[in-house]
Amino acid sequence: MLYDCRSPADRDRGIAAAVEAVKNGELVVLPTDTVYGVGADAFTPYAVKALADAKGGTRQAPPVLIGSRHTLDGLVFSLPRAARDLVEAFWPGALTIVVEHSPSLAWDLGDASGTVAVRMPLHPVALEVLRETGPMAVASANKAGQPAALTAEEARDQLGYQVRAYLEAGPCPDPVPSTIVDLTNEVPRVLRLGAIGLDKLRDVVPDILDQQGA
Repeated sequence: MLYDCRSPADRDRGIAAAVEAVKNGELVVLPTDTVYGVGADAFTPYAVKALADAKGGTRQAPPVLIGSRHTLDGLVFSLPRAARDLVEAFWPGALTIVVEHSPSLAWDLGDASGTVAVRMPLHPVALEVLRETGPMAVASANKAGQPAALTAEEARDQLGYQVRAYLEAGPCPDPVPSTIVDLTNEVPRVLRLGAIGLDKLRDVVPDILDQQGA
């Protein structure tokens, strides 16, 4: 089912359907502030596997989206000061941070070696869903090797019946991927430059390294 979240009534029905689907271990497509994402409950292994299968079978660990900054404290054993400063400056928004997750978490996101990439998106529909579902494993809503979906309808063309609910909120206003920063070592390092530039990152964390380690 595709729900047009630009209509208040359809938005309410769509969010309710998406929350129910996630809690049942099914996949949903939702808008974010970058591109559309396909997501599943991060703590349901078969749902995370279904997400990988829908993408084309990759076992690369998907990022985790959360609906509140406070949720981050429940996912990590210890959060570096630089991570807190970056989160304070850029969340919700197009910043993904890679941190060591708490070893007690009962999840299997794939080949991540004890780390997790986390983001709080700046989109009201996504945040409303995430606040009800809790952390979701979310990848771009397209088949591997295909263009990222900029609408839910484009995502449905690629993913079809593998997804239970599609939340349409119109074309992505700024389809630039998030910037990814690795905070698992002593000195933070940019893994991917995206919507947030290096100068802005260094305004907050001056010693952050670029992709070349400089």
